[in-house]
Amino acid sequence: MIRRFAAILPLLLSSALSAQEPERPVLKAIPVDIEELPQVDPSSQKVAPNAPAPVAAKPLPALPTTPTPPSADGKPTGDDAVRVQIFLDQALFGPGVIDGKPGRFSELAMQAWNEVHGHPIGDWTTVLAEAHKTVPNPFAVAVVPDVVKDWLDTTLPNDHEGQAKRKRMSYRSVIEFMAERYHTSDEYLAVLNPGKNLYNLKARDSLVVPNVKPFAIELITGKKYEAEPAMSARHVVVDTKINQVRIFEAAPAALVVSEKEPDGAVKVSRPNRGLVASFPITPGQPKFIKYGIWELKNCLELPYWRYDKSLLETGVRSSESINIPPGPNSPVGILWAGLSKPGIGMHGTGEPETIGRARSHGCIRLANWDAIRLPTVIRPGASVEIR
Repeated sequence: MIRRFAAILPLLLSSALSAQEPERPVLKAIPVDIEELPQVDPSSQKVAPNAPAPVAAKPLPALPTTPTPPSADGKPTGDDAVRVQIFLDQALFGPGVIDGKPGRFSELAMQAWNEVHGHPIGDWTTVLAEAHKTVPNPFAVAVVPDVVKDWLDTTLPNDHEGQAKRKRMSYRSVIEFMAERYHTSDEYLAVLNPGKNLYNLKARDSLVVPNVKPFAIELITGKKYEAEPAMSARHVVVDTKINQVRIFEAAPAALVVSEKEPDGAVKVSRPNRGLVASFPITPGQPKFIKYGIWELKNCLELPYWRYDKSLLETGVRSSESINIPPGPNSPVGILWAGLSKPGIGMHGTGEPETIGRARSHGCIRLANWDAIRLPTVIRPGASVEIR
């Protein structure tokens, strides 16, 4: 796969992007976990017009290759693995980081997609067939956009005191910006771009990426999302055992699927059209998890984060805290969806590679590219069950 990229890449590089755009101010959303502070109305802020939609990456043509056989456990391999991960991601069944190595999150996403469509839960074959139709070209050539300059801070401190003095929690490198933009990792971009110095990238450089719809940080303005009848009636299940959040149409009908097998897997006897989306998560530490059914109270982009060491370590709020500015590297990422249980919510993260592999202090973390899609499927008023 790497050799064929090297052969055709020079012929497919995209042209330079248009002129740079003016920097926009970051909106001051309500600091997370501080209920008593007034909420800033985004409409009252002076914001430049939204940036234009990002320039689409140019798909690499799928060359005839010898199909790679599935792994011993039936999972797709090679280009097919990337194709399936992209397909599931775009269908709102998040497989985690797109890296050509389908693991537990890709398996859960495949199971969720099969559940919706009434296929055998563990069937990779049907998912792969659909992926071939939907994602004929799993790779593309992307150009580093000029807007990267507005979201880059190579000297961003690691300590909270230093971070509190910055305008925003930006990306620390261009490669970090591009990896999150295309739902992948620095390491996988290195695999796709052999011989290229990815840690010296600059605006208008080109590189091969997964052919996924990009996470466009420049389109995030600090918006507050209001209730919406259909999405506010939906039901969210945060499963802390398998590290997945599942979103259903209005409860309870959507939750009735079928009985479970002895191993815990759901036996589907009919398509479960009530399942809308699923995403991988990292739940809070067991001692801080607030099990039960809560209400989604608010949802806003670019939140400030209230850093309170006492609250994080003991669960008890103190009078000593500092506010960490918004941005993709904020501990709460680019979106906060607060619950009726004070201090608890679903949010993004500055470390997408740790989703499912590290414990937060009580909230539910998602990759930024998944978190930003929450308000497209749920709105304040939705019920959220943590189990």
